[in-house]
Amino acid sequence: MNHLLLTSIQNDRVKQWASLLDKKYRDRTGLFIIEGVHLVQEAFRASAAVNCVVYNGERGIPQELEQLAVEGGTEWIQATPQVMAKCTGTDTPPPVFAVLEKLKRDETALFRDNSLVVILDGVRDPGNVGTIIRSADAVGADAVVLGKGCVDLYNPKTVRSTMGSLFHLPILEADLAELLPEAKAKGIKLVGTSLQASHTCYSYDWTAGTWLLMGNESEGLSEAVRETVDESIIIPMQGDAESLNVAMASTVLLYEALRQRKYR
Repeated sequence: MNHLLLTSIQNDRVKQWASLLDKKYRDRTGLFIIEGVHLVQEAFRASAAVNCVVYNGERGIPQELEQLAVEGGTEWIQATPQVMAKCTGTDTPPPVFAVLEKLKRDETALFRDNSLVVILDGVRDPGNVGTIIRSADAVGADAVVLGKGCVDLYNPKTVRSTMGSLFHLPILEADLAELLPEAKAKGIKLVGTSLQASHTCYSYDWTAGTWLLMGNESEGLSEAVRETVDESIIIPMQGDAESLNVAMASTVLLYEALRQRKYR
């Protein structure tokens, strides 16, 4: 198995891959990078458009990926640890990364019967967005929508924190000023959280079509989005914690939706 070996960080392809750490170049090229054995496995499992796979030539192809390399259809490239580090922006580079085309999304998933969709409004932390996507995947939600001000889905930290869930359900970027009125017109309930809410998340009926609106880490929902909310709910807390962060709160709410829909 003779794969091309890249040794210089000045190589044109290496420079192109390294540029994908910047959103501007991801948007321009329509490409992004995933890192690590698990994400590469998930990309192939999901039949994503894998441009090429790059692995540490000193360590060889990870055992879990050897069969994929043999099957062909995708370019596999060896690289030095220095090249791996340059392209992933990490001091301790992963044993493998891949360059993918941005994922195509099914917008019809938003309007399925009794859809459960998570809408993020200005959620900026990659770890929070990735965790929310994982939780939405875990409960079988129909989609996640990233509105204005959210961190880029294809930011390497966001991609890593999804742990592969970005390949499992539609994740869309949308103008919430257009999308939310359309949802209301179709009879979908828009639900947000509020410390002033009179209903708890346990008394709300999650079995009908519901979009869960979650806002910025420090400021919550923007005023324009807050005005579209049909129902505000609160997560009751018995201890002394002041609040839950947006990822934890989203997870609690999504699992209550799952409980009501599947385990009543």
